[in-house]
Amino acid sequence: MRLLLVEDDAELVARLKPALKREGFAVDVASNGVDAEFMGDEEPYDVVVLDLGLPQRPGLEVLANWRARKNSVPVLVLTARDAWHERVDGFKAGADDYLGKPFHVEELVARLIALVRRSVGQPANEMVQGGLRLDEMHQQVILPEGKAIDLTGTEFRLLRYFMLHPGQILSKSRLTEHVYDQDFDRDSNLIEVYIRRLRERIGKTRIETRRGQGYLFKEEAE
Repeated sequence: MRLLLVEDDAELVARLKPALKREGFAVDVASNGVDAEFMGDEEPYDVVVLDLGLPQRPGLEVLANWRARKNSVPVLVLTARDAWHERVDGFKAGADDYLGKPFHVEELVARLIALVRRSVGQPANEMVQGGLRLDEMHQQVILPEGKAIDLTGTEFRLLRYFMLHPGQILSKSRLTEHVYDQDFDRDSNLIEVYIRRLRERIGKTRIETRRGQGYLFKEEAE
């Protein structure tokens, strides 16, 4: 899943970015409201972490502008813990969730995963499709017979995106946009390599190639 972290506190970014990447997020960072608003409109993020006290443009204004343009990306707002009015204003502007500072990274991650699942109509508590279960804590996939298979970071992000969109044809470019951050070479053929590896782990018939269109994750193996 691709995440936009909007935060001007460099120390907090330095702590959060690697932690979020370890949890399977591809992370882009914006340190001011103007860049954040532009990136949020131009890139297909799965979720945004948005601080309110930003230079150049306040976070609430960024959020309100996104919603005015029908940008429905899930947004978790960071607020000062005692600023209840910021939470109210955030929800009025279109926030989906909030978290007060200081916070534990584990709670942030849990809230982000729940937001993304709800945004695609999946239960917020677990990731299960066609007998496959994704263990997000250990980055493993549990096969129907109960065997647990370790996944690399890219395999994990790719399978999670497939399982969030079962039965949908996903183009190579869309997969690349959601699995990698903005520094990734979009012309790379690595997606094909990782899809081949996933097929070896979960069954070759689970991911179908649609020539000229992309790939489709099947809820049931053949």
